[in-house]
Amino acid sequence: MGDFVALWLFAAICLLLMMGYPVAFTLAGTSLAFAAVGIIAGNFDPAFLAALPARIFGTISNDTLIAVPLFVLMGVVLEKSRIAEQLLGTMSRCFGSLQGGLGIGVILVGMLLAASTGIVGATVVTMGLLSLPSMLKGGYSPSLAAGTICATGTLGQIIPPSIALVLLGDVLSNAYQQAQLSVGIFNPKTVSVGDLFIGALLPGLLLVLLYLGYVLSLARLRPELAPNVETGSVTLPEVLGSLLPPLILIAVVLGSILLGAATPTEAAGVGAVGALLLALAKRELPLQRLRDALQDTLKITCMVFMILIGAAVFSLVFRGFGGEELIQHLFQQMPGGVLGATLVVMLVIFLLGFILDFIEITFVVVPIVGPILLAMGLDPVWLGIMIALNLQTSFLTPPFGFALFYLRGVAPPSLPTSAIYRGVIPFILIQLLVLAALWIWPALATWLPALLKQ
Repeated sequence: MGDFVALWLFAAICLLLMMGYPVAFTLAGTSLAFAAVGIIAGNFDPAFLAALPARIFGTISNDTLIAVPLFVLMGVVLEKSRIAEQLLGTMSRCFGSLQGGLGIGVILVGMLLAASTGIVGATVVTMGLLSLPSMLKGGYSPSLAAGTICATGTLGQIIPPSIALVLLGDVLSNAYQQAQLSVGIFNPKTVSVGDLFIGALLPGLLLVLLYLGYVLSLARLRPELAPNVETGSVTLPEVLGSLLPPLILIAVVLGSILLGAATPTEAAGVGAVGALLLALAKRELPLQRLRDALQDTLKITCMVFMILIGAAVFSLVFRGFGGEELIQHLFQQMPGGVLGATLVVMLVIFLLGFILDFIEITFVVVPIVGPILLAMGLDPVWLGIMIALNLQTSFLTPPFGFALFYLRGVAPPSLPTSAIYRGVIPFILIQLLVLAALWIWPALATWLPALLKQ
């Protein structure tokens, strides 16, 4: 009976989240309500809740998660200081005279923004406000302009330093240890956030190259959809002044992780300080703008950690009702073995991406299925990159993709929603192609981390 209660608990939480209730309080409140009823009915052991204070303290004191507010601060400061706006203007003038050049500039700037902010919503909104009017005014097809911005904005999900990869790294680290213990192995080594950052480099760059190839091919075959736009000349000092500072900052942050000189948390601290110094050097960070950046960072950080606490409550109650044993039994009975189980998990995560943000999925779904899949022999780095790419595709897919809602919120009324939906379809196919390639060749995600560890 407890197994069925666990399923009802999961279904109730999904339903309440779809109704728009706050995520953190829905997770914790619904789970505690089910636990109270279970204690009264005699099918829930209250000893599970005794572990809750230790779980919450472990979450708050987790060194890895300190990287979250630091990376958020880095991205928010770069956004508030108008560095992204200056970069987009310069890149537009560099490529605007080429056929499809403005689209190329948007993709390249979006890639840099993704590596700077690591937040999908912030990248899509920023690119929508800055580049969409220029692309429409330059004669670009509305669907191509919208699709390019949405797809480029979701690169923040996979290109490091991504907040999603930081959170996935922490969850998969715990799941990996549980998986090892479940098969009688104790190994202090585990998957790290740095491993996910390194593993995401090749798939992320492959996505960018395919995006560029699509826009260039379309501009060549149908030039009326992506005309050349005269945006004025640009000098080499202007290009270097706009491009080098964020590039150097990104190179220092990622390079220190790749070379093993710093942990992701330490690199996040360097990135946050570097973004502040960069904004001060450009005289683009007055006191009011700094206050806004700190407030936004505090809001996002509080949201993430409240969801973490709610997810800890849900995890304990779900386990108390025997939910983990039920999922494990289902996976073991599933046709196709580990590949069949992985395919079902990916499909479920893709569908949940329509109604839940990556934070909820990371802390609600992955802790349930992660230990079981990893115990079946999957590589944790490969699994993490697959989940991140899968969610990125889900955020683009009509009619519920989050990136579509973000762009719709800042797009002019003259841009129909149907054009946004049509525009993202080719990019969805590109992402499915990369997902399929990663499924067939797991080394796309695992080769570079293994190489750097030698």
